[in-house]
Amino acid sequence: MLALAIADAFQQRFGYSPLLVRAPGRVNLIGEHTDYNNGFVLPAAIDKEITFAIGLNKKDVIRLFAFDNDEAVEIPVGEIKPSQTQWANYLLGVAAQFRDAGVVVPGFDCVFGGTIPMGAGLSSSAAVECGLAFGLNELLQTNFDRMKLARMAQKAEHTYAGVQCGLMDQFASLFGRPGQVVRLDCRSTEYTYFPFDVSHYHLVLCNSGVKHALADSEYNTRRQECERGVALLQRHYPAVQSLRDATEEQIEAHRAELGDVVYRRCLYVVQENARVVAACEALAANDMSAFGQLMYGSHAGLRDNYEVSCPELDKLVEIAQGQTGVLGSRMMGGGFGGCTINLVEAEHVAAFVATTSAAFLSFYRRGLETYQTSIVGGVSELEPVTQSA
Repeated sequence: MLALAIADAFQQRFGYSPLLVRAPGRVNLIGEHTDYNNGFVLPAAIDKEITFAIGLNKKDVIRLFAFDNDEAVEIPVGEIKPSQTQWANYLLGVAAQFRDAGVVVPGFDCVFGGTIPMGAGLSSSAAVECGLAFGLNELLQTNFDRMKLARMAQKAEHTYAGVQCGLMDQFASLFGRPGQVVRLDCRSTEYTYFPFDVSHYHLVLCNSGVKHALADSEYNTRRQECERGVALLQRHYPAVQSLRDATEEQIEAHRAELGDVVYRRCLYVVQENARVVAACEALAANDMSAFGQLMYGSHAGLRDNYEVSCPELDKLVEIAQGQTGVLGSRMMGGGFGGCTINLVEAEHVAAFVATTSAAFLSFYRRGLETYQTSIVGGVSELEPVTQSA
């Protein structure tokens, strides 16, 4: 049991009993590249998670230990700043956010490790940030609410890890509920939960095993293309402050003026926002077949109009289509690699994994990593575990 191993490592290193916290990773069922366009996303917390042991050490030093890497970092509390060790920056950034909020951050110890596969797009970084933020909030009795903690964790990633992420990952880790997905309005931060029938339908992730180098630069390019579209539409429709406000009719009316590329980027975002709304209606009606078709539509839009897919992701979706018990499949995340997310009837999951793995191996001559996930609750405290002798 990971929590036992983490608690035991903490006890052996630091000699006292810690607070134990679990912080889940997340999937996004639908709503890709909509967050920075003030649109909707539909994430869920999953049972791949980071476990923390945290305690106040009554010293003037922060002592961090990455259990999985067997690597330690120490820094005086008066010198919190980005370090040369990248994993430590996610944690130090959180400590800096408490300090910047006017909290006196004392010396503390932290041991963490997890089951979130690195590089699979399941937001291990957000789980690391949110787990420590939750733990410090408890230990220091700062009483920040979960939205405040999510924003602090997001800002930690901006300032210390150098990643200009949206709020979805941190939000999902903190606000997850068992058996439910949550629609987040990225403009207002209002959110609504929808039921997901976890007993009859499972989410299976297939890792393409690739992450193309152009992902970051193309991400920035897509943002700029969307901004150009908004700037042009605003000249005709002053109420359009972001693509969240635009309609398909407006985009079609100015197709020539937008140009082919910007037109297709804007069309995808407007259609994807509509798909998220429709997907929530399908969940409310327990119409999982309709939900799956919207997933396929999302992938087609990401592939053809937003152009952020890649051959490996397209092949995985193609393999999924037509298999018995598979209701939907699409790429998940920023694109150019990472995972597909697949909606599969529970009794067909084993066959889906076997068939997809065999087809991928035959085509690419390499194995396929798959992850079967359950939808769980957000960051929480764990009960103390019995230490080994």
